[in-house]
Amino acid sequence: MLRTGTTAEDLALCCGVDPKTAERWISLGRVPHRQHRWAASRRLGYDEAYLWPDAAGAHRAEASASELIRLYPDRAGVPRELFHRMLDGAREEIGILVYAALFLAEDPVIRELLAAQARAGVRVRLLFGDPDCPAVAQRGIEEGIGPDAIGVKIRNVLSLLRALPDAGAEIRLHRTTLYNSVYRADDELLVNIHVHGYVAGCAPVLHLRRLSGGSLAATYLDSFTRIWDDAAPWKGD
Repeated sequence: MLRTGTTAEDLALCCGVDPKTAERWISLGRVPHRQHRWAASRRLGYDEAYLWPDAAGAHRAEASASELIRLYPDRAGVPRELFHRMLDGAREEIGILVYAALFLAEDPVIRELLAAQARAGVRVRLLFGDPDCPAVAQRGIEEGIGPDAIGVKIRNVLSLLRALPDAGAEIRLHRTTLYNSVYRADDELLVNIHVHGYVAGCAPVLHLRRLSGGSLAATYLDSFTRIWDDAAPWKGD
C-alpha cells in the first residue's frame, strides 16, 4: 500500500467495504472474502497469492476443480468430433504426447487438420515413443500385447504422418515411462490416464480447460514441456 500510495480508505472504496473492515485486514490480519481479495489485488498490482498466501491455496483448489470440463470413463467414449473441434480451433499451439495414438494417425481428417494448422502458423508439436526404447517394450508387456506391438504401431504412425514436418510440424521421439497421454489445443486438453494392465483406449480421459489460478492443466503442460526438452527430433527414418 505504501508503494502504490494506497490508503485504507482507498482500499475500502475499491473493494466496496467499510474503511473499518479494510483496517482490520491490515492491522488484525483478517482475510477478506474472495471478491474483495481480487479487487484489492487489482488495485495494488500484486498477485493474490502474495498478499494472502493462506487464502490463495483454497482459491487454487477451487480454480483447479473448475478446470475439469468432463470425465470420460474410457478414451473410446470420447467423441471423435471433439478431437476435430479442438484441433481445428487451435490458434497458437497444438501438442500431442503419446506412445503411438494410431487411432489419430489413421484419421484422415486429423492428418489434414494437423498439416493445415502447421501451415497456418500454429505451433504443432508431436511426441511419440521411441519404438526401440525399453519403456515402449515394457508398456506392451504390461498391456498384454507383447513387447514389440507398440513399437510396430509407432512405426505405422510415423509412416502415416511422414508429410507433417514439410508442413511445419515438429516431431520428436521420447524414451519416457508415460503415465498419461496428452492432447492439447491451446488451453484445452484431453488427458488419457494410463492404467496398469489396460490399453489406453480403455482408460479414463480428463477433458480440461486451463484457467487463471488453476494448477491442474498446468501440471500436465509442464510435464509435456519436460518430455519435449529431453526428446530427440525424428529424422524421418
